Amino acid sequence: MDVRGFTVGPVQENSYLLRRDAEATAAVIVDPGDEAPALLAAIEESGAELEAILLTHTHFDHVGAVAPLARATGAPVYCPALETHVLADIMAFVPWDGFGPFESWEAEETVEGGERLELAGFEIDVLFTPGHSPGHVTYVFARDDEYADVPFVLASGDVLFQGSIGRTDLPGGDHATLMASIADLVERYPQDTVVLPGHMGVTTLGRERESNPFLQDLPARS
Repeated sequence: MDVRGFTVGPVQENSYLLRRDAEATAAVIVDPGDEAPALLAAIEESGAELEAILLTHTHFDHVGAVAPLARATGAPVYCPALETHVLADIMAFVPWDGFGPFESWEAEETVEGGERLELAGFEIDVLFTPGHSPGHVTYVFARDDEYADVPFVLASGDVLFQGSIGRTDLPGGDHATLMASIADLVERYPQDTVVLPGHMGVTTLGRERESNPFLQDLPARS
């Protein structure tokens, strides 16, 4: 799997461009949050065609570059169903002055959890992982080639970070709900599962289960 991460915007959000391998001619991007020219240049440099734009949630720092990327590439936008109204009117949901302006977009596709997407040569399971935001989803990329030493890669948005978790003090956030979402991920997937978080560094479920202070009260794996 070829994964290229880009930390963009004033909130230092992570966007990810993913292909099955470095020679693949199709790609998806997760959470293009800002700096559209840089992201478009990276897509062009990869030589791949963007097949989809996947959104874990619609906080402004994760969707600020959606409109320019969608317009330039023609790639459809997959948005959590509960949050399409936010993407369609971004600036109405920016809670602080000084950010933006960002252009709104009408999502071509919606997800709510339970879907399996076949995009850019990937099979991608969509999990409903609310708590940070009401409609938040996690995209699970399954690696099915015989040389894959890590079978799953999670694009987890703002659910789980390296040494931390997503904030729950924004509208629609709920701490208990977030912890239940994290517990489900930890129980469902192997410890070596790679986590591509929306902020901070790449990690694994096992590393966070072992050392993340917010996860120490989770029940032991069954």
